[in-house]
Amino acid sequence: MALMRIGELAAAAGVSNRTVDYYTTLGLIRPASRTSGGFRLYDPGMVQQIATVQRLEGSGMGLEDIAAHLRAGGADLAAALARLDSDLAALRELAAGTVGAGHGLATTLAVRANHLLSLAAEVLAALPDG
Repeated sequence: MALMRIGELAAAAGVSNRTVDYYTTLGLIRPASRTSGGFRLYDPGMVQQIATVQRLEGSGMGLEDIAAHLRAGGADLAAALARLDSDLAALRELAAGTVGAGHGLATTLAVRANHLLSLAAEVLAALPDG
């Protein structure tokens, strides 16, 4: 597949050029190469990477945390996934033992954590060597 300029990547991912630039600055995505004029060129796979970053961000994970996990590679994400699983079990126990308004809050937190755990598993599976 042909490499994409920033505007092409932005259009394909449904984000602005500024978002692509910001994600590049944070290390969330990386250009594959540059043109002779210095323009960044991106692999088309970065469209999926942008989608993954946006899903994680939409689930409440900060961009800096996402970047740190991506830089650390799959091993760090696997450790984070294990921590999330442990935290989810603790939240389920809390929800089961709580009454009244606290029960609703604990249940909401457990559901949210379960969603994050599922999302983390998807991200881990999508990584190269994952």
